[in-house]
Amino acid sequence: MSGPKSAILWLPTLQVNKLPLQTRVQILSMLCEGSSMRSISRVADVSINAVSKLLVDAGKFCAELHDREVRNVKSKRVQCYEI
Repeated sequence: MSGPKSAILWLPTLQVNKLPLQTRVQILSMLCEGSSMRSISRVADVSINAVSKLLVDAGKFCAELHDREVRNVKSKRVQCYEI
C-alpha cells in the first residue's frame, strides 16, 4: 500500500514504538502546530529525547514517501518557504 493512507500504517512501526499510538499522534500533531519540543515533552509526559527521535523518524518516513510518490511533476514556477 502506498500514498497518504499508508502513513497511518507507518505510525506503529516507529523506532519509538514503546509509546502508545495515541501519544505518538499527539506528539506529531503538536509538532505540526508549532509547539516546542520541550512543551510537548511536558504535555505528553515523555522525555524530550522521545520527541526528538519521533521527529527524526517521521522526517525520514516523509522523505521516503515523497521520493517514492512524487514523480513527473511539471511546473513552471516553484515557491519554497522556510528552507
